[in-house]
Order: sequence, then structure tokens, then C-alpha cells
Amino acid sequence: MNSTITNETLDTIYRRHSIRQFQDLPVGDGLIKIILDAANQAPSAHNQQSWRFVVLREKKRLELSHLVAARANDFPKPSSAILRMASRCLASAPIVISVSNTGSLIAHGSELFNLEHEQSRDFFRTMEIQSSAAAVENLLLAATSLGLGSVWLGILYLIKDEVLAFLGENKGEFMAVIPLGYPKKDQGSGPQKKSLEYVLKEFD
Repeated sequence: MNSTITNETLDTIYRRHSIRQFQDLPVGDGLIKIILDAANQAPSAHNQQSWRFVVLREKKRLELSHLVAARANDFPKPSSAILRMASRCLASAPIVISVSNTGSLIAHGSELFNLEHEQSRDFFRTMEIQSSAAAVENLLLAATSLGLGSVWLGILYLIKDEVLAFLGENKGEFMAVIPLGYPKKDQGSGPQKKSLEYVLKEFD
């Protein structure tokens, strides 16, 4: 950490990094519930919590891994290589959690605000994406705080509709697939972040 002030929350934020290889150890149902409860505490537009969590264990997790590997052949490099890497990560993790929008806020948003349909849809679509992304970050940080590793497999967005159909979920604007487990040793501490000065803009 760069700051001289620290606490458990800040320590967890700085320790979190993407883990793609896992030990062959189970993750207890109690830990999974704690992590999902933390994700469910994320801020959401109008407190609608327009997300759904799906937990994939052995059989379904391996089926998803095979689906991703099969679809990798339909994409050019480097996308195909990253999809195959994602497939191996899914196979390695004892638990996979998906997060997706329910679309409920988009469907009922016009009732909350007097907006035209197109304007309303774009407005609430963005709110749903923001809300679900916050839930994912809560999930990642909760996992880190409990000694677990995780990674958000963003490459799966290339086959988002197929993955959502596989999970029995409606098509939506947002989807995250997160393998979860105890990290294998010697995976480093993650890439070095750009300094704050590089990404900061201030006005007086």
C-alpha cells in the first residue's frame, strides 16, 4: 500500500488480484453464502437489486468449461487463446459464480420516471450495469478477505448470449462469470497498477 493509513478494508482492496489457477480443495457452502450476501449488499439503483447469482458446482461448471473451449475455435487469435485460457480456469476452480441482470429495472423504470421509452431504456440499462458491476466488486473483495482467489472472466462476453442460455437466464446487458477457490501457490501479486497521478484530474 502507498498510504501510511491502513485498515482491514483497505488491505483487502490492495491484496485483491486475479487468480486463474486453484487448488483441488472444496469451498464450503457457508463461505459461498457469506460471499454472496456481501455481493447482495452492493448499492443498486432505486435499491432494486436487479441482479441474479447462479452457483455452478462440479457437473455444470465442467459443462460450461467445455462450451467455452468449443466456441474458442470460432474466434481469431488472440481471442481464441484467451477463451481457451478461460476454459482451463473454469475447469480448475471448485466453484463458479455468475452474475447477470434480471432486466427488471429496465422493464419497470418508466413507471419510476416520466421518460420516453428509448430514453428510459438507456437510462435504466446503464443503471443495471452499474449496479451489477458493484455487486461483482463486493463479491471479489469478500472472496479475497476470506483467503479465496477469484477472477472476472470478461472474455466470456464474446459468447454472452450462449452462456446466459446455458445458465437458463434471459438475455441481458450484463454478465460476469467468476471462478472461485483457494489459489495455487506462486501466482504473484498481480500486475502493477498505474500511479494515481496518471489517472487523476483535479479542478479548483
